[in-house]
Order: sequence, then structure tokens, then C-alpha cells
Amino acid sequence: MNEIIYKPIGIIRTPFRDREGMPIQAAAAGGVKGTIELDPEMVPGLRDLAGFSHIMLLYHFHQSRGYSLEVVPFMDTELRGVFATRAPKRPNQIGVSVVRLAAVRGNILDIEDVDMIDGTPLLDIKPYVPGIDDREGVRTGWLEGREELMRARKSDDRFG
Repeated sequence: MNEIIYKPIGIIRTPFRDREGMPIQAAAAGGVKGTIELDPEMVPGLRDLAGFSHIMLLYHFHQSRGYSLEVVPFMDTELRGVFATRAPKRPNQIGVSVVRLAAVRGNILDIEDVDMIDGTPLLDIKPYVPGIDDREGVRTGWLEGREELMRARKSDDRFG
């Protein structure tokens, strides 16, 4: 397979300077504010984005080194396959979060519910659309019934 190279389109700014104590998912980061500093040449791509309340961010886990195909995730004590988790130590360190879009100001996006470290390289932005993104009959595997744990758990250095 050929190598794929991505160029960041901006930088995500958050109050989190290191991994320790960060929320482990955006749904557990209610009200935490951040900004996106988009590359000025990307500004035309923001046209009509302000009409959406939430956006999906795809980003690079820039502080994650190497990967493991089996990990002990934050919300468990058992070894799990990395593709059954959202752990950052992945073959391709790509993260995804749904955040609230508060404002679009030129090349700056004000966002809320941020769960990533300050300085995270942004790869892409997509609008969150419930009618497209929500699914019926969803199963959540080993996470079934553990969603409330997510709000209490914080990041540590296990995936550093």
C-alpha cells in the first residue's frame, strides 16, 4: 500500500497543555472552550459552516508515538483491540471529536466541548448532521452501559 501524507489545515487551541487530566471524550468536556486557528487560505471553505451548531473535527494525535494493536482503554481494565477503542496509540494517529461551533470569525472558529491537547494539528472539518450521522439499532460492544464512566474518567499518560 502506498504512503499517504496529510497537511494540517489549522491548529486546535485548548486549555489543556498536557494529557494528564484531560477529558477522554468531547461528550465529557461540556463547556470547555477552545479555538481553531485555520490556515488563512482555507477560509473560503468555511462558507455556510456558521449555520451548523456542531462540527466533526478530524485531527492528528501529535503527541502519540508508536502504536499497540491491543490496549487497556481509559474506561476499562481489560486488554482490547485498538480498533474497538478510541485510544490515541493507533497505526494512523487520527482522532475525531464532535464539538459545538460557537462562532466563525474570519479564520478563527470558537468551539466548545473540546477534548484535545493544545496545539493539535487539524486535518479536516465536517458538519455534524443528526439525520445522517445518527443510526438506529446501535450496539456499543464492551462499552455498553459504561457511558457515564466517561464523564468521571480523565486522561493519564498511558498513551503518551
